[in-house]
Amino acid sequence: MNSKELFEQAKKYIPGGVNSPLRAFKPYPFFVKKGIGSHLIDVDGNNYIDYCLAYGPLILGHSNEKVIEDLNKRVELGTIYGAPTENEIILAKEVINRIPSAEMVRFVNSGSEATMSAIRLARSFTKRDKIVKFDGAYHGSHDYCLVKKGFGATSLPDCEGIPIETTKNTLIVPFNDEESLIELIEKDGENIACIIMEVIMGNIGFIPPKKGYLEFLRKITNENGIVLIFDEVITGFRLSKGGAQEYYGVKPDMTTLGKIVGGGLPMGAFCGRKEIMEKVAPIGNVYQAGTFNGNPISSQAGISTLQQLDNAFYKRLAKKGNLLRDGFRDIKEDFDLPIYIAGDQSMFQIYFNENEVYNTNDAKKSDSSRFLLYFKKLLKKNIFIPPSQFECNFLSSAHTQEDLDKTLIAVEQSLKKVF
Repeated sequence: MNSKELFEQAKKYIPGGVNSPLRAFKPYPFFVKKGIGSHLIDVDGNNYIDYCLAYGPLILGHSNEKVIEDLNKRVELGTIYGAPTENEIILAKEVINRIPSAEMVRFVNSGSEATMSAIRLARSFTKRDKIVKFDGAYHGSHDYCLVKKGFGATSLPDCEGIPIETTKNTLIVPFNDEESLIELIEKDGENIACIIMEVIMGNIGFIPPKKGYLEFLRKITNENGIVLIFDEVITGFRLSKGGAQEYYGVKPDMTTLGKIVGGGLPMGAFCGRKEIMEKVAPIGNVYQAGTFNGNPISSQAGISTLQQLDNAFYKRLAKKGNLLRDGFRDIKEDFDLPIYIAGDQSMFQIYFNENEVYNTNDAKKSDSSRFLLYFKKLLKKNIFIPPSQFECNFLSSAHTQEDLDKTLIAVEQSLKKVF
């Protein structure tokens, strides 16, 4: 069957025909047959250069030879035991040796589980209930964080099925705005357990912290006994060996991880200072458990991936990212296009917005309908990016110079048709 036929079948059995709303676009998404290196091949025979990369996990590209070889050997020993394995220790050491804030780590199954557990742990450690997140930041699909800004310091559910009582302790402030956070902490700081943040807001495109902003957050949280949580589900092991906290030189109290830590298989983690992490069961009273926690297959994929990521790897990847972003800027200047080029290292996005983007309000001024048209133009040229203006694009070590050259030609042609 082709993609259209498969989608018609899927709609009968799966809500909307997809298992995540991010995968839906009209008239129907393509269905993947296989992924090889930097390319996706669909059931219709189309071959796409892939800059979605499963929304970030595949920093080595699809079907990395070492990862696949190690997984084949590992799966022969069984898939799950309900008992510990050495793989969990090996991966824990890799994480702790790389992430500056990590003294102990607990493995879970997704980024959502990691952030939910980190918030619960911060509440226990501080004996406080309220949390602060930044407007537009995404920390998973659990109730604490699916909130939108209400009136004053109150927040309202951003999804049906969530009681208002669940979100009343979630406070929201604009990103990169020191004054708003100072005002909030002066008013309610003694009740705030943690601030959770995407170091780079990657679920609204690509919005980095302004210079000095992370240092400000570290200082104000220390002064007020607030746990600082860096949500590095996207940026962990993507910007550098030690994630965004190593890249920017600011160490939080806790870190949440996902995507790359599982090497393309389901995996999440939360880690941090020993005195906080020791409150997790079975040695502490903060309950967290999961049948698939530390799954030996996922752990192997994480180990096999992280062991390939050294400093030289990140330098090579950053070079590709710079080449692509410089090419986008040349296109913008050559044709005087009202777009904003964002990104760093192996992350990038083109905002259909002529102004700089520092927060969610800036991002939402972008022309989403025009971006969707751009997405479809690229898709016809066999370039696959996330279909939303408010997602990030990613590079892998598998992307070749030929891929980048073809992409720049396709981007130029598509942008010229859109404007």
